[in-house]
Amino acid sequence: MARFQPGDLVRVGDAQMDAHHRTPAYIKGRVGRVHALSGQYPNPETLAYGADGEPERDLYLVEFDMRGLWGERATGPSGDRLLVDVYEHWLEPADAPGSDGGRA
Repeated sequence: MARFQPGDLVRVGDAQMDAHHRTPAYIKGRVGRVHALSGQYPNPETLAYGADGEPERDLYLVEFDMRGLWGERATGPSGDRLLVDVYEHWLEPADAPGSDGGRA
């Protein structure tokens, strides 16, 4: 069963990694809203090193506010959003200790 549901606020982990991973740096530490659950897929972070990608991980489509990501550098309309695929092991509830309190 998926840990998060559409509408849930989630915070992307901000771990710095030298190894291959699929989480863009510009969303690390940011809060977004789960838009959809995309399904379960092999973990690309272990597949990249020849492992089997097991166990499969839930993949979410997470929505971020562009102004929350880019601040004044965001030049589009205030309602612009960015949708990013993020694996569950990179996500935590937005109200978890250490969260940025809703910055999005």
